[in-house]
Amino acid sequence: MPDPAAPPTPPVPLAALLAREDLGLRQIAGPAPADEPTMILWAHTSEMADPYPYLLGGELLLTAGVHATEAAGTGSYFDDYVSRIVEAGGAALGFGVAPVHDTVPRALIAACDRYGLPLIEVPPRTTFSAVARAVWGLMAQVRHAELRRVTEAQQGLAVAAARPDPVPAVLRQLAQRLGGWSVLFAPDGTEAASSGRPPAGEALHALSKLAGVVRPAVDTGTGKAASGPGESPGKRSPGTRPSSAADTVSGTHLTAYALGGGQGSTLGIATDRREPGDHTIAGVAVVLLSLLTGEHESTTGAARSTALVRLLLGAAAEEVAPLLGGERWVVVHARPDSGSSTRGQGGGTSGRRGGTEGACGATGSEPGGHAEDTAAAISTNGAGGAISAAGAMAAPGGVGGAGAMAAPGAIGTATAGTVTDRAATDPVSAAALGAALGAALRTALVDAHDDVVRLLVPADHQVTAQPGWTLGVSALSGAHELAVADTQAARALTRALATRSALVPHSDRSGLAALVAQDEADAHARVLLAPLTGTPQGPALTETLRTWLSLHGSWDRTAVALSVHRNTVRQRIARCAALLDRDLDDPDVRMELWFALRQTGQS
Repeated sequence: MPDPAAPPTPPVPLAALLAREDLGLRQIAGPAPADEPTMILWAHTSEMADPYPYLLGGELLLTAGVHATEAAGTGSYFDDYVSRIVEAGGAALGFGVAPVHDTVPRALIAACDRYGLPLIEVPPRTTFSAVARAVWGLMAQVRHAELRRVTEAQQGLAVAAARPDPVPAVLRQLAQRLGGWSVLFAPDGTEAASSGRPPAGEALHALSKLAGVVRPAVDTGTGKAASGPGESPGKRSPGTRPSSAADTVSGTHLTAYALGGGQGSTLGIATDRREPGDHTIAGVAVVLLSLLTGEHESTTGAARSTALVRLLLGAAAEEVAPLLGGERWVVVHARPDSGSSTRGQGGGTSGRRGGTEGACGATGSEPGGHAEDTAAAISTNGAGGAISAAGAMAAPGGVGGAGAMAAPGAIGTATAGTVTDRAATDPVSAAALGAALGAALRTALVDAHDDVVRLLVPADHQVTAQPGWTLGVSALSGAHELAVADTQAARALTRALATRSALVPHSDRSGLAALVAQDEADAHARVLLAPLTGTPQGPALTETLRTWLSLHGSWDRTAVALSVHRNTVRQRIARCAALLDRDLDDPDVRMELWFALRQTGQS
């Protein structure tokens, strides 16, 4: 049987479809909806005698009986037909009356009763397209209700996070929204705080064990979560521990999540039922609790505040850098992958030779995965939250701040059954995304800058690719070099986006350029590029030329990197060639221009 374990559509009760008076549908066989509710995941039309190969499970299969001749009423034809639908996981069968059959064959009714498959009579006035459209509409309503529930829940959680007692308030709000019990486990596995009605003893013990599955090992020397068994905190080995785990014990649904604060705390949830959106709501709580219990709440937060004050009072960047946890750093520029938070795309129809094949589906599956993924489900209406002092340490004038938990990105916003990418305008939403990435890279020094998240990562922390993000990484730098490192990371990110790479580090290879005296190289570069830099369009032309050369003259990848149309790239490069009076197809010219751009800090 096909595996329908992860359908891309929200389930719709068959009873809701039968209640549509405009369709006139009638159940004539199979278990009654009140006795055994039937859930539909999509609608599918097929006139094949054996529809099994075309079913995924959970379908309302629609047929006019073209495949069933009058002789099929005798023998085992309909028994075989219905058994194959049930074996494939079909949810129900809709039989269209007319033009092939005047009535639903009695042998088909008897077969559906024997196999427990709901049989729906579709009247002549109702087309299969109308039934499919109704399924789509019901799925959109379910998805919209789910998104509204998630949005309201995140607002309640954000308000709770702004209370004087934020951790108990968030746990209380989470328990109310999910209708269960929520508990925060300390790094040693003891219960730190909880809210709601706790489950029975067996389920309670199982939840405690489940939290141990996701709890990272804690380094006794530092008190922080180590990356894996036998590893030092500075060495990260991805995948040694899952970020979440789930189980069902005695009818109680259990879920455990690792918090991202680096302290080894975990969140446990026990509910009697699971509903669409539960995982997303829990993910929002995980992000908020990570912010509230993470490192930024400890004494290092006071150190960062001290660093910020000293900077504002005129201290040099290198003087305050030790307060922030190190003297050498790498700058990381990160951008959420486009479409990473998009949900709710619709299916369509498909055809096959040898029979009529149609499919109708709607998306809206419950998002799953890591807390950093579910952070994107926070809408832009929340308020409150614990956000530490902000700062762009890569500012040209030196260290510009200290450790903000803030980030832009794709924030899911409820529309008519879809989630679309929007810029984060709510501080809590932005903080959730940035904090999740900061926790993954083991740094609390995070800053929102336009549509890019900037992070300062200490030299002893390894920067690795992160799911759902594109990263550009600078060379290792001291505090007085962070402005240069910021530029390096920005260029590395541009290249990563253009090449669709998850992570691109800065590359600084001197080569032949080091053989030329610095002052002579600078003078030559300024003269060579003067026709570009001396025009009002100079910055745009210079950046386009640099990107185009770095991508080996690729129009499409340059357009992607600069977020412009490929024709715009062509026009700018043609303008550069005219102003420079050079043949840009000549490799010698390209090489000379590239060296000049590098010399002037444009590459």
